[in-house]
Amino acid sequence: MLQKYPTSRTLQFLSLAAFSRSLNPGARIVIEQVFIQQPVEASMIQCLRFVFIGLFGLAIVGSSSPPASGQSCQTSADIDDAPRAAITAAGQRYFDMAVKADAGSLRQNAVPALATDFSGVESAVKERQQDLAGAQATPKIFLLEVAGTEPMPHAEFLCGVFGKNGQTANSAAFYLDNLMPAKYAVVLFDAATPHARTNVSFILQQDGTDWKLAGFYVKPAQLAGHDSDWFSARAREYKSKGQVHNAWLYALEARNLLAPVPFMSTQATDKRDADAQSLEPTDVPANGKTVDLVAGTTTYKLTALFPATVGNDLDLIVKFQATNGDVADTNKAYAANVAVMKALVAKYPELREAFAGAVARAVDPSGHDYGTLLAMKDIR
Repeated sequence: MLQKYPTSRTLQFLSLAAFSRSLNPGARIVIEQVFIQQPVEASMIQCLRFVFIGLFGLAIVGSSSPPASGQSCQTSADIDDAPRAAITAAGQRYFDMAVKADAGSLRQNAVPALATDFSGVESAVKERQQDLAGAQATPKIFLLEVAGTEPMPHAEFLCGVFGKNGQTANSAAFYLDNLMPAKYAVVLFDAATPHARTNVSFILQQDGTDWKLAGFYVKPAQLAGHDSDWFSARAREYKSKGQVHNAWLYALEARNLLAPVPFMSTQATDKRDADAQSLEPTDVPANGKTVDLVAGTTTYKLTALFPATVGNDLDLIVKFQATNGDVADTNKAYAANVAVMKALVAKYPELREAFAGAVARAVDPSGHDYGTLLAMKDIR
């Protein structure tokens, strides 16, 4: 059965600050893929929740320029004993609260800007309660510091030892825009339970001797029991079969599953970025390029194409430019979404093998959109 799912109810994609610098393909797809909410039909669209406060006008940037002198980063091994112990204890305490679904205690320990608008964190904690129940994990921490008195427009934190070819096994880089002067800690947990493997991440801000919760991020590290390596292997298989679109899209998913937060890169994510870039077909919307898709007598301009998790399935998301009030008129938007999905799958029938369903999103010039989800078997 064909069903309609208005974006305002089930496919609201959170947006970051406008990106003023170009993104590498892997970083860009993470941004596209993780910002999904489903305030009503929670069972239909998997929530990959990213909650940050006004401290960050976050954007991932692709620059390789050296960091400014007003910023610094330390890995756990570089941090002095006392602050490392304090950060570890705070991160572990907040992790335990999340595992117990104790959103009230998390709110009590949040910085004011986050505490006043905590609904996103509460929803994320509740939605991941089953996946995190009974989880135990050891934190991995990084200490970031921004000096001065003004926000830093583009902060690039290089943590650990870098080699002549870039990142090493224990290094990391964080890319943040408009970061206020302060000390921050990024605390990462790889939480495994019999039910799931989940990345749980906290951003802490120093407040006197305390470390307050300033941001919370949770996302699965596996899809239907499959991790980044599995998707990377499937990408290579699709490439060998000549299914270049499936190969590229699975390489993007491999990168997404490997990244605990979208504003961080490591040696491993850099490799996944390179893999995805090498597999990118020339006829897909990427790097700011639109492509035309003919559906009957109408030509639609596709603006994005990427994989996303829906429940335990991997679905395909396609965004296109809405015309003539398609978004305001939901019946018209629905018809356009269905037409785009049918035309896309007809043009690339290989997609049926790789994805359980598709979501088309008509987006108008103001950014308002309308989304429709269909199983592949219903796209005829």
